[in-house]
Amino acid sequence: MTKKNIAVKIDHVSKTFKLPTESSSSLRTTLVNRLKGIKGYTEQHVLKDISFEVEEGDFFGIVGRNGSGKSTLLKIISQIYMPEKGQVSVNGKLVSFIELGVGFNPELTGKENVYLNGAMLGFSVEEIDAMYDDIVDFAELSEFMNQKLKNYSSGMQVRLAFSVAIKAQGDVLVLDEVLAVGDEAFQRKCNDYFMERRKSGKTTILVTHDMGAVQKYCNKAIMIKDGEVIADGEPSVVAAKYRAANFEVTDHHKLSGDVAKAEYLPGTNAEVPRVEINLLSKDVLSRDDILKFEIIYETIVDMPTGFGFSIIDLTSGGQFSIIDDGAVQQNIFTPWSTKKGVVKRVYELPLTAFNNRDFMVVGSVFTGTDVVGDFKQIGYIFIDRGPRFFVRNEDGISGPLLVEKGQFID
Repeated sequence: MTKKNIAVKIDHVSKTFKLPTESSSSLRTTLVNRLKGIKGYTEQHVLKDISFEVEEGDFFGIVGRNGSGKSTLLKIISQIYMPEKGQVSVNGKLVSFIELGVGFNPELTGKENVYLNGAMLGFSVEEIDAMYDDIVDFAELSEFMNQKLKNYSSGMQVRLAFSVAIKAQGDVLVLDEVLAVGDEAFQRKCNDYFMERRKSGKTTILVTHDMGAVQKYCNKAIMIKDGEVIADGEPSVVAAKYRAANFEVTDHHKLSGDVAKAEYLPGTNAEVPRVEINLLSKDVLSRDDILKFEIIYETIVDMPTGFGFSIIDLTSGGQFSIIDDGAVQQNIFTPWSTKKGVVKRVYELPLTAFNNRDFMVVGSVFTGTDVVGDFKQIGYIFIDRGPRFFVRNEDGISGPLLVEKGQFID
């Protein structure tokens, strides 16, 4: 297979911003502080040794939570910022749509702004002449191009700016959070354009929080967290990692002053101070894989205890339990304990009948006897702490699923 040419190469790029921690109104104070070793600022490391390549023809997605460094990275790619370390190489002319209003003057007409913005993107007057009609037609603003931009509605300004970016005949198009541009009709037109661009093999870099768009348009993707690339590869896998990160809950002891004083996590207590469910398999799985997780709980007194769990379908909004198994369901393979201390169980579940959906494992610790109905819940893990896993099959089927039970193996 012939290797494609590289359109954009990010080679060990790092970026740091200096954030002032004090204000000084005099040169004397500043000099004294420096002599004392007081910097007057802190360093925020926004990007940390990031490297990746975008090949020609890629529709490349970049995802991450707010503050992860995505927009800073795009500004470095677009040569708005310079990196402290590393290099960025772009093969061809790059066109970026990063911030609405950049390169536009409200006192100029729509037509004048097209030429102004085109010039700032590096195009000659002749090149802008050639693409002007396409820009106006896509923006659907032919009747307003001789009016001043300040008289445009915000929606009209967005459409014009976006149309300049996507219709400019560049080699690489860089887009930051643009999938909500315009009204519904204009968004449909944008969707058609993206699908056409994807098929035509033109290089595009897209930053977005819309995981549906990542899976729909992109052939490759990366996820950035705290200035570092933590996932790369297939868009469906990266999208699943992003969703998992968004489900993560900060340690309950750190959420608030009241909770910080609490002695136990939700679902635990003096009788059962510890309840955990941990994935032992990877979190992105296919129908050919086996889900494997461990159940750990601790009791401080001798008593009969068992464990039951459920697999919740998150794609439905957590409304449905796909599988319920364990002590309450009278699974004969569910081990019971009678002694105090730490209990650890491992469970395996084949995913042969699972379609493409997102799931969570939750569960409860019970005490009681083997008599049906003679159970009392004494500990639990619910939505706030259950581990997530994601099934991603090549067939892309995401409808309802049939299930088969697994078993406790330890």
